[in-house]
Amino acid sequence: MYLQLKNVSKKIGKVNIIKNVNLNLEKGHIYGLWGKNGCGKTMLMRLISGLVFLSDGEIIIGGETLGQDISFPRSIGALIENPGFIPIYSGFKNLKLLASIQNNISDEEIEKTMQVLGLNPHEKKKVKKYSLGMQQKLGIAAALMEEPDLILLDEPTNALDEQSTKILKGLLFEHKKRGALIIVSCHIREDLEFLSDEIFCMQDGEIINHYIPEGKQKEGAL
Repeated sequence: MYLQLKNVSKKIGKVNIIKNVNLNLEKGHIYGLWGKNGCGKTMLMRLISGLVFLSDGEIIIGGETLGQDISFPRSIGALIENPGFIPIYSGFKNLKLLASIQNNISDEEIEKTMQVLGLNPHEKKKVKKYSLGMQQKLGIAAALMEEPDLILLDEPTNALDEQSTKILKGLLFEHKKRGALIIVSCHIREDLEFLSDEIFCMQDGEIINHYIPEGKQKEGAL
């Protein structure tokens, strides 16, 4: 298993936000997180990304324990809540700045990712003047452009039109095919079932159920 969560818990004050979550997830799969707002989906993604420390348990990624062997996953792309872009920079300049941290993709690869998502990499418009849909596309581009091993997307279809949602689904299937492990939360259950090989249902910080969407068993998804 590439990603293992062992008795993962998060407490803030006296409130248990995440309670004893256990997961074993493989590369080359898309996993869905389903549940009402406040059920813990976003916090679970923050814990996996290393943005928030565990209160108890272990998260093991590629054989390395988060918070002990590594501070953050070595290869990750994430869209969790509102992306933190620099508002006075263009979309391309923001992505180039992010890419400079690892320095493993070219300008052309950044441009290609933007173009596939319907963004013009040569446009000088500042991100603060982007529509909500454009900001969401830029956040998705940031998560996907470096082809990471682990992709976390929290409500990625928010503010996207039908065509953009279709493009996103195609991109996620491409990243699954190359061997990425993808975790997606989505409030549209039909979209989540279309994308996911397995869905985990959350309530009050716990995983209360999981299932393989109809038809996925026949595809040999799991």
